[in-house]
Amino acid sequence: MNLGAIEAGGTKFVYAVGDEQGKIIDRVSIPTTTPKETMNNVIDFFRGYSISGIGLGSFGPVDLHVESPLYGHITMTPKVAWRNYDVLGELKKHFPIPIGFDTDVNAAAYGEKIWGAAKDVDSCIYMTVGTGIGVGAIVGGKLLHGLIHPEMGHILVRRHPLDQYEGKCPYHKDCLEGLASGPAISERWGKAGLELHNRAEVWEMEAFYLAQALVNYLLILSPKKIILGGGVMMQEQLFPLIQNKVKELINGYIHHSAILLDIEEYIVPARLGQNAGISGALALAIKAINTDLKALKNF
Repeated sequence: MNLGAIEAGGTKFVYAVGDEQGKIIDRVSIPTTTPKETMNNVIDFFRGYSISGIGLGSFGPVDLHVESPLYGHITMTPKVAWRNYDVLGELKKHFPIPIGFDTDVNAAAYGEKIWGAAKDVDSCIYMTVGTGIGVGAIVGGKLLHGLIHPEMGHILVRRHPLDQYEGKCPYHKDCLEGLASGPAISERWGKAGLELHNRAEVWEMEAFYLAQALVNYLLILSPKKIILGGGVMMQEQLFPLIQNKVKELINGYIHHSAILLDIEEYIVPARLGQNAGISGALALAIKAINTDLKALKNF
């Protein structure tokens, strides 16, 4: 069975065809331009295959409430051309098959739950740190939604005492994304992260911000696994810095072996690597097909 998968990012769209075991058969990555140009490329690609379902993980904010008139829309995104765009509806016009829809980071969390680092637990969070910062969450085996959906990349964090950078976020300036995203690193230090690999102070400050966020998520959601991905997290020296800072900030309050003894197995890289989002979209396609089959059986 062939399945379509889309990881719709604000910077790039990745779309692929894979199977129900998560194997990717064909994959394309393009820059995110206008909705018309970008979606025409996606639609033309899928027309070359016989697919049984599609999974779509999209940048947001998006409307995930099926009873809403704006269900399937990208809503008040900073990318003006995509604002209030019916991305799900556009796919449905061309493909009358089950389509699973969620945020890009929820999709990545779901991929890690089905095939990756969280497959043995029923709760996890997935944080991507790159052009922006986003966090997806699974609680009790279910993707976390709510008033809209988690926007944990925009939480407020304490400022590092040596940090004079005002922040990059167009809405909040010095929220987590404003202080710790890839563009914030580049703007603060005057060079891209790849050129700063040997600057210890860069990554110590980055860990200072990311660890604060993880402690907040840990205290609120109590996930059984924390998974970190995205371009910034390819700086592998960040992991021990973050793990140690989390332990320091928790300060023994959560008396659990995952924190006290095995934090290297608790805060981990994405096992699916850069395929977490697209693999999660495949998993969303499977979920949509199974939901439709269940509805037919109960009809």
